Amino acid sequence: MADPEPLGLGVLGAADIAWRRTVPAVLRCPALRLVAVAGRTPGKALKFADRFGCEAVPDYRPLLEREDVHAVYIALPNALHAPWADAALRAGKHVLVEKSLTASAAEAAGLARTARERGLAFVENFTFLHHPQHERVRELIDGGAIGTPLSFSTSFGIPRGDAGLIRYSRELGGGSLRETGCYPVRAAQLFLGPDLRAVGARLRSGPGADVDTAGSVLLADGAGRTAQCDFGMEHAYRNTYAVWGSEGRIEVDWAFTPPPETRPLVRLQLADRREERVLPAADQFLAAVTAFAGACTDPVARESAAADAVRQAALLESVLQLSGFPAEPARLGTGDARART
Repeated sequence: MADPEPLGLGVLGAADIAWRRTVPAVLRCPALRLVAVAGRTPGKALKFADRFGCEAVPDYRPLLEREDVHAVYIALPNALHAPWADAALRAGKHVLVEKSLTASAAEAAGLARTARERGLAFVENFTFLHHPQHERVRELIDGGAIGTPLSFSTSFGIPRGDAGLIRYSRELGGGSLRETGCYPVRAAQLFLGPDLRAVGARLRSGPGADVDTAGSVLLADGAGRTAQCDFGMEHAYRNTYAVWGSEGRIEVDWAFTPPPETRPLVRLQLADRREERVLPAADQFLAAVTAFAGACTDPVARESAAADAVRQAALLESVLQLSGFPAEPARLGTGDARART
């Protein structure tokens, strides 16, 4: 039997992550075919299209109207993720949307419902979930290597950047919770399960910032297991996690952003010995877009991905509420011209 035709993919927004990581991975994925990119900044879409061998479209909605586009990858500022995901789903397109999707549980649930009604994939793009190092950690835990898991701790911080970057714009949905904090919160669910709830949170703003630039969150499940999540964007670079159990501890140093050529290191610490295991390198971006292509034809995978996105949004919303940090600004719509990318 011949392999199915690849799905035509359109890209909304020529963001840096699309340029450096996601679209190069799409070009290596046999199940996807890059068709077009849409951008509102003059010349940016043309440059992107020339680099990756696709068509340039001057605005987002004309791309959604193309019959040769079956799915879209949304790489816009955070504030535009949800409205354009909704527009794409209503146009009959499968959706892969950058994190963070939203910090509104109701908004995420509405998108999941629209996707379900139309039989479409709706996936929040946490590429780290597709790196096999985490499956190896899971195998060690399930095999009893550290006894009963009791707590999870994780940190993701990046250095301070130029104040003009989108992540420092309150209007565009910036801030450390949605820029870096979303990763630890999502990782905690990976290892402690889907029943975690936020029980404590603190966000703070650095000098001159109108968004949160650092934060800490405490999550807990019904059994009393906890996850401590620390994050920010004014830090020395760090992205790690550790699972602490009754008999030992597992640590991962490059948890969220290992380059495809990097061989991750997993450390196992027990009472009487310490082991270091070097794992094979892997391209988590290629694995992520391949999984997305699979979800486009697999109803079970679609339902799981949509449920994950809703649960993540609910946790981020509860973090904002517990922290007492000012609520997110009014969300931009698909007709809003304030964000150009």
